[in-house]
Amino acid sequence: MELLFFYLFAAVAVTSALGVVTLRNPVHSAVCLIICLVQVAALYILLRSPFLAAVQIFIYVGAVMVLFLFAVMTLDIGTEELKQHVHGQSTIAVPAAIFLLAMIGYLLFQGQLSAPPGPYTEAVLARNTEVLGRLLYTKYIFPFEIVSVLLLVALIGAIVLVMREKDAVEIKEIPVARTAEVKTD
Repeated sequence: MELLFFYLFAAVAVTSALGVVTLRNPVHSAVCLIICLVQVAALYILLRSPFLAAVQIFIYVGAVMVLFLFAVMTLDIGTEELKQHVHGQSTIAVPAAIFLLAMIGYLLFQGQLSAPPGPYTEAVLARNTEVLGRLLYTKYIFPFEIVSVLLLVALIGAIVLVMREKDAVEIKEIPVARTAEVKTD
């Protein structure tokens, strides 16, 4: 039964990931990305890692996608013509994609997809949040802090870009007119 759910979640994740890169409307692409991230969280649950699933939902789906949709709506990114960005790349991209898919198919059918046995008992899996926290805040503290600073800089940069564009639009649209001030005593 678990294998059936795995294939179901994986198929929906791959299909929605294809929707992210093929849809022309950025809002529709964002919705497909949300679906894909939720499916990845479901795969984390199948791996008996509920903490990672919750972080996936809260951080990626909740915060990052809301920020992404906010940026798309604020900047008013329209649909682009695909031909403007391809510039003859399809002559190389299509054969490369076919070759890549053929290699992936060959490796999937020729290889073995079994995980090595390990000490994954329920007692060990119950401590996965503790182990993850210890690793994150001891061994991987420097990369964790670098990522947090990088996200903070990206957030400040997005706010600066939105405010600069908003000020430019207000200056262009609202003519400055002097009105007589009325004094009241």
